[in-house]
Amino acid sequence: MGHEFTQEDRLEVEATPEQVWQGIATGPGIDSWFMGRNEVDQANGVVRQSFGGYEPEHRITAWEPERRLAYRSDAPDGRFIAYEFLIEGREQASTVLRMVTSGFLPGDDWADEYEAMRAGGQIFFATLSTYLAHFAGRTALPLTAAGPAVQDWPATWRRLGQAFGLAGAPAAGDRVSFEPDGLPPVDGEVFFVNGQTVGVRTDDALYRFLAGFHGPLIACHCLFTPGLTEADRDATEQAWQSWLTKTLS
Repeated sequence: MGHEFTQEDRLEVEATPEQVWQGIATGPGIDSWFMGRNEVDQANGVVRQSFGGYEPEHRITAWEPERRLAYRSDAPDGRFIAYEFLIEGREQASTVLRMVTSGFLPGDDWADEYEAMRAGGQIFFATLSTYLAHFAGRTALPLTAAGPAVQDWPATWRRLGQAFGLAGAPAAGDRVSFEPDGLPPVDGEVFFVNGQTVGVRTDDALYRFLAGFHGPLIACHCLFTPGLTEADRDATEQAWQSWLTKTLS
C-alpha cells in the first residue's frame, strides 16, 4: 500500500533573496533552522544531513541561485522525500519563499510516520520563517539532546509548560522564563505549537522540543550566542539532556 504526499508552505519575509538563499542553500544556513548538521556540496550535487544516528544524502535536482533549489533522496523500497524551494524577490527588500515537500512512504504502517513527519515539517518551516525574520545573515550552533522515554504525551507537554513557568501546556504567544541548571537563562516567546512540537524564540536562540518517533522528548536547538564553538556542543547537549531528565522523570 503506502502513502504519497505533497505539502506546500509559503511565507513572505523582510529578508533579501540573497539572505534567503544563504539560509536554504548552505550548510551553516540550514543548521540555523533545521536539525543536526548539514552540508551542501554543490560541486558533487548532494546535500548531506546528520541527525539522531541518521545520515541521509539528497541528490540536488535544481540549482538556480536566489531563485530555485531542489533535492531528493530515494530508497530501494520506493520511499523518497523531495524538497523544492522557490524564491521570489519583492519590493523593499522583502521575499516570498515557497517550500514544497513531497514523498512516498511504503508499507501499511505509514500513518504514524507520516503524522510525525508532518508535525516536524510544520515546526521546521515555522523555524525557517522565524530565522529569516529575526536572525537572517547569522548562523547558529545546532545541538540535539534526548530526554527519558515518554508514555503520556499530554502530561509531558503540561510538565514542560510548568517548567517554562506556565500553568499548563505551552501555547503560541506565551512568554516563558526559566533557568535550566548549568545553562543560560531562557527568556522568550513561544513561536509555534502543534500536537507534537513546541518552539521558543529568545534574543539569541531558537529552542525546539519534539516528540521523538516512538521515543523520548527531543531538544533540538539553534544557538546564536556569539563565541559558541564546536567545543561547547558536547557540554551544552549534556546539560540539556540532564535538564530534560530532571524535568520529565
